[in-house]
Amino acid sequence: MKREQWKSQLGFLLAAVGSAIGLGNIWRFSYMAYSYGGGAFLIPYLTALFTAGIPLMILEFAIGHERIGSAPLAYKKIHRSWEWLGWWAVIFVMFGIVLYYTVIIAWCLNYFLLSFNLGWGSDPNNFFFQKFLAMSKSPSQLGAIRTPILFSLIVIWFINWAIEFRGVQKGLELANKIFMPLLFVLTAVLVFWSLSLDGASLGIKAYLRPDFSKLSNPKVWIDAYSQIFFTLSLGFGIMIAYASYLPEKSNITRNAYLTAFINCGYSLFAGFAVFSVLGFMAQAEGKAISEVVTQSIGLAFVAYPKALSMMPGGNLFGAIFFFCLVVAGISSSVSIVEAFVSALIDKFGLNRKVLVSLLSVLGFIGSIVFTTQAGLLWLDIVDHFITNYGLVVVGIAECVLAGWLFDVTILQRHVNKVSSIKIGKGWITLIRFFVPLVLGIMLVGALYNEVQKPYGGYGWAAIALIGVNWIVLTILAAVVVATRPWKTELHKKGGRG
Repeated sequence: MKREQWKSQLGFLLAAVGSAIGLGNIWRFSYMAYSYGGGAFLIPYLTALFTAGIPLMILEFAIGHERIGSAPLAYKKIHRSWEWLGWWAVIFVMFGIVLYYTVIIAWCLNYFLLSFNLGWGSDPNNFFFQKFLAMSKSPSQLGAIRTPILFSLIVIWFINWAIEFRGVQKGLELANKIFMPLLFVLTAVLVFWSLSLDGASLGIKAYLRPDFSKLSNPKVWIDAYSQIFFTLSLGFGIMIAYASYLPEKSNITRNAYLTAFINCGYSLFAGFAVFSVLGFMAQAEGKAISEVVTQSIGLAFVAYPKALSMMPGGNLFGAIFFFCLVVAGISSSVSIVEAFVSALIDKFGLNRKVLVSLLSVLGFIGSIVFTTQAGLLWLDIVDHFITNYGLVVVGIAECVLAGWLFDVTILQRHVNKVSSIKIGKGWITLIRFFVPLVLGIMLVGALYNEVQKPYGGYGWAAIALIGVNWIVLTILAAVVVATRPWKTELHKKGGRG
């Protein structure tokens, strides 16, 4: 069976960037920078990028390219008893992250349509939580399915299916060659438009004003590493699958640096649009920036809509903003589906078109629980457990597997053979010692907080039944799939190194 390949290095780069740039780049990074010392936050952020983000990305590119396979196949070729780890990664992102991620994109699509007539009215907070989500009081009260969200979800899953169905070159590569330039142009429009608003300079000062005293707080450093790890799609199995589609002569380190720099540069750039608008809003209402800024979902669906209602041309600005979120979201969601599709095709030799169609239907059905009135509560719990435990454990295990149970110099030699930027013993030291240590600190910190009190004020029953069970069931599923016999001969071949 001939393995699919990217048509060009640019196509691969745009797809990797498309996977990395997601909703969090637009709303999470700028809020973190504001909270953690503005311009001073760039010190821990860039430190994390160079000591963990880029080394791990080089590792994932190297594993996929040198071992020639999706995460489960590549891990099996490294150590035959570790195939399960690859399956766990691609299963919990396919039947976890992408299920709720597509629902958030569906919200963005709804808000794109609402923007044209500022349909959230004069109280965006009440509209979002009480009318749009119609939130129930606890995760056990699922309530009704919110039909506007359900219909948007159908559209999002259809787009995912249409891109994946066409394969690597005609689907993923072509879509990202359209999506990424479009996203960059639309973001630039938002940034330059927002900079012209009255009060924009207030927001920019709040966003970038350096407060070096914040850097003495260890949490700032841990969160910087956490943000880098998640924003680059590390531990998802995506970058391994994407690198496996590269031709033999591919500049791995250059692609890793470019992917990381474009992703992080985009986050910083998009923050100017976010905080210029918040500055405008603060000035218009006569409030301090700290009174109008909120984090994460509240920023995108409450604070921003409120500002748009006060802004000249706010409906058009809003439409562009939410369309940006939709584009960024879809480019990430298709990459998650591809990581799982790639793994199943590698092991069972399944037909891509049939497989993608079946997975899209299953994915849509699995997403429905997040469209209910308890959807946001379920989303919060599942996201917390998968990102804080699933992804971090995969990251640690990946470093142990490649750095200790395998001759990592094979990967190093392979990377140096095909790359313009060479890696030395420093990279091996980071992979073997430093990155697992940082991820280990993040894991222990999360577990310590978990034991102190249930996450988010939810009951222990909800935490166990939704969060813990999601992790346990995906591990069991991974072990079951890993023990199935291989239907292809791919696993018998080694790597290129």
